[in-house]
Amino acid sequence: MPLIFVATPLGNLRDITLRSLDALREADLIVAEDTRVARRLLSALDLPGRELASYREQNAAAITSGILERARTQRVVVVSDAGTPGISDPGSELVAAARALGIEVEALPGPSAAIGVALLSGFDLQRFTFEGFAPRSSSARRLAFQRALAGGCTTIWYESPKRILATLRDLESVAPTARLFVLREYTKRFEQQILGSPAEVAAALSDPPRGEIAFALEAAPLQEPVAPSDAEVDAAIDAALAAGERVSAIARRLAAAGAGERSEIYARASARKAAVAGRSTA
Repeated sequence: MPLIFVATPLGNLRDITLRSLDALREADLIVAEDTRVARRLLSALDLPGRELASYREQNAAAITSGILERARTQRVVVVSDAGTPGISDPGSELVAAARALGIEVEALPGPSAAIGVALLSGFDLQRFTFEGFAPRSSSARRLAFQRALAGGCTTIWYESPKRILATLRDLESVAPTARLFVLREYTKRFEQQILGSPAEVAAALSDPPRGEIAFALEAAPLQEPVAPSDAEVDAAIDAALAAGERVSAIARRLAAAGAGERSEIYARASARKAAVAGRSTA
């Protein structure tokens, strides 16, 4: 029997899929991040009375083997509190353990705040990365944002409402003109979408912010390299010649650094070497 991962609604119960309803209805055991949240969901979906087991980081080591033993002969469904299990929620380790034992795993598609914020941002998504929750410390956040902005692609993040304003201040400190898109309370009654700079987004959020928050950060625009001036190329050639570097090596190195065509640099370095030699014999 397969171990089935089921994505559950983030807020709007109508986001549940027909396949997910079938899986929950037919499950012999439902493994949930928080059984209280799962019971409320099942009751709202008119699926009460299901057997539930709690699976979270704190008890994963103790309960994993029992879950997988049940999955060998019964239908075991795994859910998180909301959205897709295993995406910044418990679950990925359970998949790995099941694979190691040869237990079949299925994942039913459904709601994901990470994909929702990516799509709604309007940023380039030819390539994007999911970063999960931003680091907790200010210095680590600033470093993470610097790397993300320089990475050349859109990055997707989750953040706690308790830390989002501090996170926006850190982003502003390293890139005040960065563009980001914040999605708060996705699919819920008070959903909020904000596009702008860190300061603009912070000003638009309620104080204190409430609810689940995801955001997309647009990569910094690529800067075209600036070709060095003739004087700069000549100075680099002269310094290399004075250090005893061969003309061919100078041409290869400076061409690789973007100073011009290798053949042109070679001719230029040869001429300057000859001119130095002529002055020394005069």
